[in-house]
Amino acid sequence: MAKIAYILLCHKDPEAIIAQAEQLTAAGDCMAIHFDARASSDAYDRIRTALRENPNVAFAAKRIKCGWGEWSLVHATLNAVKAAVEAFPRATHFYMLSGDCMAIKTAEYTHRFLDDRDKDFIESHDFFESNWIKTGMKEDRLIYRHHFNERTQPKLFYTAYELQKRFGLTREIPEDLQIMIGSQWWCLRRRTVEMILDFLRQRRDVIRFFSTTWIPDETFFQTLVRHLIPKGEIENRTPTFLMFSDYGMPVTFYNDHYDMLLGQDYLFARKISPEAHELKDRLGSLYASEGIDFPVSNEGPNLYAFLTGRGRIGRRFGQRFWESGRALGPERELFVIVCKKWHVAKRLVSQIASETDIPCVEYLFNEEDTYLPDLGGIEASLTKRSRHRRAVVRMLFDSFRSDQLVLCLDPANLDVLEDFCGDQAKTHVLEVECEYSDDYLIGHARRVGLAGENSPRENVARLVPTLRNDLSYESQQIRAARIENCLRLRETADRSENEAVISRFLGVNQEKASAVMRLDYLFLD
Repeated sequence: MAKIAYILLCHKDPEAIIAQAEQLTAAGDCMAIHFDARASSDAYDRIRTALRENPNVAFAAKRIKCGWGEWSLVHATLNAVKAAVEAFPRATHFYMLSGDCMAIKTAEYTHRFLDDRDKDFIESHDFFESNWIKTGMKEDRLIYRHHFNERTQPKLFYTAYELQKRFGLTREIPEDLQIMIGSQWWCLRRRTVEMILDFLRQRRDVIRFFSTTWIPDETFFQTLVRHLIPKGEIENRTPTFLMFSDYGMPVTFYNDHYDMLLGQDYLFARKISPEAHELKDRLGSLYASEGIDFPVSNEGPNLYAFLTGRGRIGRRFGQRFWESGRALGPERELFVIVCKKWHVAKRLVSQIASETDIPCVEYLFNEEDTYLPDLGGIEASLTKRSRHRRAVVRMLFDSFRSDQLVLCLDPANLDVLEDFCGDQAKTHVLEVECEYSDDYLIGHARRVGLAGENSPRENVARLVPTLRNDLSYESQQIRAARIENCLRLRETADRSENEAVISRFLGVNQEKASAVMRLDYLFLD
């Protein structure tokens, strides 16, 4: 009879992880856990202490700091797989999960399902011939070396990428591998996992290749399974039910999705909302139940398309998250830098990105070509971003896999600032007060279209007092809004004063704040 070792990659919510482990091991299955090294050691210790007496739980020998699109995700998975192979010699299958996944079938059904099908369940399509990649990089993911993270180090990522393209620094794909691509959620038989580990011990070149491939969690296991296992022994599908919105983001499931989820021809579902307590309780008790019949209807994708396609707020699916008054979530922190001089804010953001682990974006609601990760199309234009601003920010939190985010905002956008301050998320505001010379204001008049490049300087100079008053008025409006958690960084203040402000704003120590503020030219025009 099938005995499953679940491979759990997670990075937050220790209580949910503990509950997930206890629920899945109660029916005799096992679990190997990798808890992201970026998360706090206190949270990790809480998980280990709570599960210490559970013989069916093991932990990866080494925790890895994981980043979206990086080799670190595959490295963490391999560490957990190795721990499971060693700790659970009787496990017949290894099932990849995240902390957002929950069983939508009983252990009885799942074991019978796997016993009846002597196959590996993994989605794998030809990397070059399939249309699996809809936008963004394709071949360049493989033929160039990617040492930096596109989302947290975009400047370094694209600088290294462009230099390799310019000088033709391509590399060869291992000639005996047909690169495949697909979902990272799989269930593999024991002999398949052991063959992969043995193959990697012999082929360090394959690890070197994938370790500098962009988004290798979509290609690594998919390629190796197809390389090692006959096609007839692979079922080309993920055993985990997930849907994507029309913006390309995973659909989140809530309390009223219970019956729909049980009717899908899958064993698990992703992503379950952390706020769907009733759904989590019902699914949590489901796995150990017996004698339940599951009529499979598979209506989920069609029903979702029907409701969202009509743009209505359905009782079954609740509000679209950009229409919800609590869109971002109470567990998240948003750091908003409000500054009229965009180059000053961008310098500050660059320092924050380099000295902390907090993801940063620039003027996403003000600047058309602000760099953003692929969010399925909603990021494509300033109009779309502004129309669905909470949706964009929530997607950014999910995309960066972080509960913290820094963004820049022009002080003219008081309505946007008040919108985010009214969310359940904890919003911190830093207003950067700059000095404005006459030359700067004249240049500003030209940048915003109040004057042309050929307008006589004396005519433009007449606008200076009005512009200065206008900028002052914007700052007064922010103060009049009485926004909580609002701090001010002043060009005229001492460096030590500004370091103290940064420390309070980001919640970092004095040393880190000093590193952020070390730019002597921060306020220079």
